[in-house]
Amino acid sequence: MQQLVAYLAENIILDFQGDLSLDTVREFLKDDKSPFARNLIARLVADGSADDMMICLADCLQDYIKSGINPDTIHEQVRLYAEA
Repeated sequence: MQQLVAYLAENIILDFQGDLSLDTVREFLKDDKSPFARNLIARLVADGSADDMMICLADCLQDYIKSGINPDTIHEQVRLYAEA
């Protein structure tokens, strides 16, 4: 059983429900004047969409499934994406 659980934990796929458009991100961040928000918007505009961010975020958050995913973890991963 332990090997099965280990296998499942290592191969779990994290995904987000629905699409997240660049316009939706802009709407969420419209009142946020922080450098972080500006960097994120600039990165997403350069990418042309939020698709790459969502894929990257899902991949990075998989590392936190065992210890727990919380808003601080997500914030940090989005910040790292924007700065990359």
